[in-house]
Amino acid sequence: MAVSEEELPALRRRVTIALVISQVLGGLGIATGVALGAVLARDISGTDALSGLASTASVVGPALLSVPLASLMSARGRRAGLVLAYLIGAVGAGVVVLGAVLDSFPVLLLGLTAFGGATSANLQARFAAADLALPERRGQAISLVVWATTIGAVLGPNIAAPVGRTASGLGMPVAAGPFVWAAGVFLLAAVALHLLLRPDPLLTARALAHEAPSPEAGSVRSAIRVVRESPMAQLALVTIAVSHTAMVAIMSMTPIALKHDGASIELIGLVISGHIAGMYALSPVMGWLADRFGRLSVIGLTVGLLGTAALLAGTAGGSHGQIAAGLVFLGLGWSAGVVSGSALLTDSVPPSAGAAVQGLSDLAMNASAGVFGALAGVVLAQAGYGWLNVIGALLLLPLGALAVRRALS
Repeated sequence: MAVSEEELPALRRRVTIALVISQVLGGLGIATGVALGAVLARDISGTDALSGLASTASVVGPALLSVPLASLMSARGRRAGLVLAYLIGAVGAGVVVLGAVLDSFPVLLLGLTAFGGATSANLQARFAAADLALPERRGQAISLVVWATTIGAVLGPNIAAPVGRTASGLGMPVAAGPFVWAAGVFLLAAVALHLLLRPDPLLTARALAHEAPSPEAGSVRSAIRVVRESPMAQLALVTIAVSHTAMVAIMSMTPIALKHDGASIELIGLVISGHIAGMYALSPVMGWLADRFGRLSVIGLTVGLLGTAALLAGTAGGSHGQIAAGLVFLGLGWSAGVVSGSALLTDSVPPSAGAAVQGLSDLAMNASAGVFGALAGVVLAQAGYGWLNVIGALLLLPLGALAVRRALS
């Protein structure tokens, strides 16, 4: 569909509305899984060491899907990829419930892996917001869609307990009930995008730029080649991966640490809600800062916020309040890193290669988070929550060094 310059403002608004609706719904389901995935894994497996595999499975899913979804979007646009990702997430939520009812840890992990499809959709939506944005407002466009997740993401963990109690009457574990809810909202998100995301923003951006992807445009090899040729794209990719990995490693084990200290599911939900509010609520501020003061400045802020989070949470002892404060800073650091990194990545590559490079970015962030998510459970069981935060802080060192190097070059 041809779009004139005069029609672009209205199209941007339409795309934003569609993405905001899907982010609200997707955030509602994803946050529920974040809050209770590790708890459910702990209950079924009977050990803290294996509970970390819940977060690993949840990020392995997006990692496995990132390249196929990038190829699909490169060929057929954002709508096809986002709808498919939410449908996979809905199926995964159903499999999680099945695993809980059967008390089967392997089935649970399989479900959590597919559940990560919804995370893929939520992550890729930020790039869809950037497809048609003006370069000088790209950070704000990305951050607005990220911000929209706040509504569902903050509400999700807090309705986990009542939804779980309702589902227990159907013969399923309390912690599994919210995944039934997640399946429903993921289906609604898929329907909303299918109906509203027209014309497709990625295909429209390519038409306006008079670019067409080559047959290899959606491949990992093509994406790696593009990133290798752009030092700023390399920094962007590292920023996104480190921010996400540090966040997942610390956040995923926080519910277990709180449970050991006697926290209720309601308190765990409240702490995770504060964390998720930090991730999303101030993202428009991060986007404005990235546009106003530059991507590199906000990457530096990312390092500072994540370091503060590790310090607060790692030295909290049994203080639930200090852990909650640390988790808020952890969310803010994630927001700064993902918004600035995503804007810088979009700035650094041509539209024809955008989907492939963005898929590579999601592959890197979720693969690294998956590895550290698995190790997080072992570290918690063997060394404790404090040492887990030390490791999270150490991840920031290479990012800080690379950002300084790029700023000076």
